[in-house]
Amino acid sequence: MTLTVLVPDEFGVKALSEVDGLRPVRYQPGEPLPPEAADAEVLVPRFLQGPDLGAVLAQLPRLRLVQLLSAGAERFIGQVPDGVLLSTCRGAHGGSTAEWAVAALLSIYRELPGFERARRERRWDYHYTDTLQDKRVLVVGAGDLGRQFRRRIEPFDATVTMVGRTARDGVHGMDELPGLLGDHDAVLVVVPLTDETTGLVDAEFLARMPDGAVLVNAARGPVVDTDALVAELSSGRLRAALDVTEPEPLPDDHPLWNVPGLLLTPHVAGSCRGSDQRAYAVVVSELTRFAAGLEPENLVRGDY
Repeated sequence: MTLTVLVPDEFGVKALSEVDGLRPVRYQPGEPLPPEAADAEVLVPRFLQGPDLGAVLAQLPRLRLVQLLSAGAERFIGQVPDGVLLSTCRGAHGGSTAEWAVAALLSIYRELPGFERARRERRWDYHYTDTLQDKRVLVVGAGDLGRQFRRRIEPFDATVTMVGRTARDGVHGMDELPGLLGDHDAVLVVVPLTDETTGLVDAEFLARMPDGAVLVNAARGPVVDTDALVAELSSGRLRAALDVTEPEPLPDDHPLWNVPGLLLTPHVAGSCRGSDQRAYAVVVSELTRFAAGLEPENLVRGDY
């Protein structure tokens, strides 16, 4: 049996062509689907697929699986028809996103943006800075990304505390989170976006963080109450690093453009060289299992 798989790019066609039992067919997002779509049982949407997904799904009568190139599935939950499986690309982008989080903390503690401004102003701004060494970092989200971050940050002599949806060995439960916030110098948020996590980082959450602490959001913008964060940053009590915002992209008049104490990047933590190879390595693994009659390992159940 051969599975017809609709793929949005040539890289994916090449990667899947090397797997027995798969027949990859290229489609162009935004254009009419090829005739082979009538037989397609698997759809690989393009990375960060837009709102046109529903129109594509309606043209795939034999669809059985939507296999994502992203670890986040919030754009697809509720759009995939009943009976069609949804699988994420968990494991592909955790390393690069964790790398961004480490870089963000290093940039803040060692004041690299400030030194760059001084260079542009031709000022020799010698002074002591803070350090990542001995910092206590609370990681909210104990999945692939959280584990990848821990592996990278601990060699800097930082201490990591993990918080997950449920408590387990080495991981605190979410019910313990309020009591942990005040004991940490930085908080990294890497949870999936669900009804439970929308607005998780609200005014009360931020108020529990100690003066001078750093919030790092590598999850999704709506996880953080932006107005509450802007208030804390404007007061100078907290600092933050954001790779995601609500909305995206930010409008020209948004306060995050000018608020002090913020390092902001435009949702690029996972966008780096080799991301296609890493993503399609996961896709190949998932579809190899599916072609063999097994469920994908990254199958989404409910809200994750």
